Amino acid sequence: MQRLILMRHAKTEPWNEGIDDFSRALTPQGHEDAARMAQEIVDLGWSPERILVSSARRARETCSEVAKVVTGEKVRPMEALYLTGVRGLTDAVAMNDGAKVLMLIGHNPGLHDFALNILREGGSKNHADALRLNEKFPTSCAALFEMEQDGAFVPANFRLAHVLRAKDFRSVNLG
Repeated sequence: MQRLILMRHAKTEPWNEGIDDFSRALTPQGHEDAARMAQEIVDLGWSPERILVSSARRARETCSEVAKVVTGEKVRPMEALYLTGVRGLTDAVAMNDGAKVLMLIGHNPGLHDFALNILREGGSKNHADALRLNEKFPTSCAALFEMEQDGAFVPANFRLAHVLRAKDFRSVNLG
């Protein structure tokens, strides 16, 4: 693997009685944001060959929007990604590092902690993006990490290349 994309699911309906957390759906804004983020990622030349996605509804719906934009991806829903921590995410990525560009769509706080762990170990190409990643990991946020040569997943070999947030692209398109 040479590139790793970590993306948090898009904006969801609020949790309330009668809807369990696992079954929460995306809002209309969430669908738009997921599609917009997928296009931005592809425009940067980062089209994933494989997507690992939490089996929770909001993550699967985010993945569906991404899959409309990227081509040739192989989606692997993984129940183990639902609300897992750094160790579970590390294991999932390490077991699936055969793709040159791997995308993982999941949840906070584990996804943000995982991104921060990679950042601490490998560093960043852009100080401003590192600060943004440290700040928070909102819905539809994507952190793009890369290493110089293709190889096994070792967090210390990956450097943060970009942090993309859906809200940064909303105002551009409202004109």
